[in-house]
Amino acid sequence: MQLPSPIGPSSGGITSSGITKIHGPHGINAPHAPFRGQAADGAAKTPAAGDSVTISPAAEAAIHAAEGAAQANQSGGVRQDLVNQIRAEIAAGTYETPEKLDVALDRLLDEVG
Repeated sequence: MQLPSPIGPSSGGITSSGITKIHGPHGINAPHAPFRGQAADGAAKTPAAGDSVTISPAAEAAIHAAEGAAQANQSGGVRQDLVNQIRAEIAAGTYETPEKLDVALDRLLDEVG
């Protein structure tokens, strides 16, 4: 006996008999295989004596660039006097003026238009 498919008519002579098994809930703490690099008891494997790491020239350049940017920020890359002035204007409610908003709107329209 052929039963109709629960998802609609079959095509190409393929028939479906519907759901054959329903599984119950599974526990969230079920036993699992250990992750790669981890022993069965949960302890991490120690690296072999011959393991090594090689950093590519591109990675070294990226590291040096990031270090340079950090040093620039620490050595005065931020104009703290200007930051303090703007913070004071924002706190006083005088930072946003109609003129500044007009300039910002004009620049936005130039970019999208």
